[in-house]
Amino acid sequence: MTAAQSKYSGWLVHITAWAVIFGMPLFVTSPDRPPISGPQYLHFLLVPLSFMVVFYTNYFLLIERNLFSRQLGRFLGGNVLLIAAVIIILHLLFRYILPYDPAHPPLERSWQDSVRFFVGNAVLYLLVVGASVAIRMTGGWYKAETARQQLEHSRTQAELQNLKSQLNPHFLFNTLNNIYSLIQIDSNRAQQAVHDLSRMLRYVLYDSSQPTVPLRSEIEFLRDYIELMRIRLPHHVKLFVSLPEDPESTPVAPLLFISLVENAFKHGVSNDKPSFIVIDIREEGGQLICRIKNSCFPKAASDRSGSGIGLRNLSKRLEMIYPGRHTFEYGEQENTYVALLCIKLHEG
Repeated sequence: MTAAQSKYSGWLVHITAWAVIFGMPLFVTSPDRPPISGPQYLHFLLVPLSFMVVFYTNYFLLIERNLFSRQLGRFLGGNVLLIAAVIIILHLLFRYILPYDPAHPPLERSWQDSVRFFVGNAVLYLLVVGASVAIRMTGGWYKAETARQQLEHSRTQAELQNLKSQLNPHFLFNTLNNIYSLIQIDSNRAQQAVHDLSRMLRYVLYDSSQPTVPLRSEIEFLRDYIELMRIRLPHHVKLFVSLPEDPESTPVAPLLFISLVENAFKHGVSNDKPSFIVIDIREEGGQLICRIKNSCFPKAASDRSGSGIGLRNLSKRLEMIYPGRHTFEYGEQENTYVALLCIKLHEG
């Protein structure tokens, strides 16, 4: 619901409530009670009109000027004067200006009766003030909460775009390094790799700009990337890959797994020692499970190539996109680095 729609719906509630109050004498009838006459309805009409004066004077003036600025004394004093003025004016109208029903002439009251009459009416008007404060404060809270949510959504979207922009340059840098190495080995395969790279870049630059992509597209992107990385692997590196053969078109956030795969190739391969990488992604029990294991050969701090967005940034993305719907664990276990990401695909 937009702000304008919310505003109009709020005023529709006001109009409906007052219409019910003003129309009560016209619809509350019984066989032994004749319909209300014009002078009688005019007498009744003055009471809800006085309620409206008290309600909207608070709603538009006293609450905003005094209560919101925490001037409680001025707010209470203003309402005491307002209620007293409304009651006195109403009393004078009833007694001296508006005609009374001859069958029910006004009763002569003692001063004690008058005090009780004024106090009883004051209580009613205080209830009207309370209703005005409650509705105004609730409306103010709703507006503030809506603005906060919109700001949080904008901040989240900006942060997600920032995280993606950190990924794209390093992804391109790493892949070009692989193709450069391949050119020296097999130029024909290098040409095919350039074609594969163009398809992958199209996915990174265009498809991944959407909030979600079909799981099938994400899996195809990972398969192309892994095959491109496989080209330059030494013979002593064992690579085991298990990806869904016919993945569903379930919508998922793009580029969630690439940083984990990049890390496996970066830190799991040694130039002269036996190495292994295991990549296993599957759908199971309504969850998307990514399990990656690799031998552990950390790069020196000076080696920044392929650093990707980092595991902390990935954790932040997951918290923003799948709050309460994912688990993410990673770390070294007996010279093997293990990363396990589980995402619940459907809410509820």
